[in-house]
Amino acid sequence: MKAVVFDDFGDADVLYLADQPDPQPGPGQVRIRVGAVGVNHVDLDIRAGVSRLPISFPHILGLEFAGTIESLGEQVDGWRVGDRVAPYYQLVCRRCEACLRGAQMHCEKLQMFGIQRPGGYAELVVVDADELMRLPDRLGFDAAAAVQTTYGTAWRCLVTRAKVQPGETVLVSAAGSGVGSAAVQIAKLMGARVLASAGSDAKLERALAQGADAVVNYSTDNINKVARKFTDGKGVDVAFEHVGGDIFGASLEAVAIGGRVTVCGGHAGEVVPVDLIDLFRTEHTVIGCARATHGEIRTVMRLVGGGRLAPVLGAVLPLADAARGHQMLGDRMAYGKVILQP
Repeated sequence: MKAVVFDDFGDADVLYLADQPDPQPGPGQVRIRVGAVGVNHVDLDIRAGVSRLPISFPHILGLEFAGTIESLGEQVDGWRVGDRVAPYYQLVCRRCEACLRGAQMHCEKLQMFGIQRPGGYAELVVVDADELMRLPDRLGFDAAAAVQTTYGTAWRCLVTRAKVQPGETVLVSAAGSGVGSAAVQIAKLMGARVLASAGSDAKLERALAQGADAVVNYSTDNINKVARKFTDGKGVDVAFEHVGGDIFGASLEAVAIGGRVTVCGGHAGEVVPVDLIDLFRTEHTVIGCARATHGEIRTVMRLVGGGRLAPVLGAVLPLADAARGHQMLGDRMAYGKVILQP
């Protein structure tokens, strides 16, 4: 099979297309022919060697992918060759305390494709049969590869953790990213008013077309001032923050008294100052959000399959152009998700 691999940490140029042995499914496993795989920021971090995650070389990236079952190992029930599927990108034990209470992202033996297991930047991937989801009939491979880490994470942040209510106002940071564009849609689905931020006017125009009620260019405007104007001086009820650095501070400043900031990323700065006096006086709540549970992923997959949510695909590239996909994501050239097709 063909796969994109890299043998050492570095910039996007370390990625190259190579011949690799076809993986063979063992008992309880299936082999998937990949139709599409999403590019995520963690892929860039792993490739650059800054992810703090242990990997071995040569390495195949790719957290989330979708495709067709090509062959079955022994002892596989309920699946057939030709079934359209997507595996959960978080591989869990189903027996530890976290798994038993439905918090699979905290599994004591958690593994993920593209990290501990060979990922989806390949024509073929072997997957445990009990890690599969059946794709809704209307859901294509490109869209299916853009759901789990974006819509799943945004759903957990806004619905499960922040508990956004109809009529509330939500500030979405970096609305042009995959998870940001997902957050805009989910906040609107929940009946909220959305103020979308981004670093370019072109991305803000896309956010407005996607349903945002107002926008702010964080490279030229003051987020807090725009947020206060948008909310008649009150501040936003919820800030969806995944940028970090100065944007985290600006988002926190824009939140109303008693409001919430939900955090699921920090590529622009992972360690940030917080004024504790201001924090307790305003009774702000800062909420950490890791990854979605399997149940939350199934929920957003059904909503996308039913047409109530629609993944924004910023670019769909051949697998051989993985380096270009990484450059597009790193340089913030795409609005929405970058997808690779083997």
